[in-house]
Amino acid sequence: MAPPDNVIVWLHGEVKSPPFSAQARLEAGVLLRRLQGRERLGMPHSRPLPIIGRRCHELRVVDKDLTWRIVYRVDSDAIIILEVFAKKSNETPAQAIQTCRQRLARYDG
Repeated sequence: MAPPDNVIVWLHGEVKSPPFSAQARLEAGVLLRRLQGRERLGMPHSRPLPIIGRRCHELRVVDKDLTWRIVYRVDSDAIIILEVFAKKSNETPAQAIQTCRQRLARYDG
């Protein structure tokens, strides 16, 4: 018998979706569903983000004019969504890193 799917936990108040195009919204949903089913995603869809913490990664969702990032952590029973933002450079913004660390500290505290 397969283990149950992981739940998705959003750490930023109510769930608000960024202004994804319909295609990007569908892609994000499919990737999150694969994570819920305990699938490990790699490039080009996901990459590790150890700068934020252990088991932290970012989903890459390509949209019309920009690329969205969904930062998440894989726990044994949940996918913890830390942040969603539009990435405009090659580096993860320092503010996004700090926000994710703070949210994890509150969640784990």
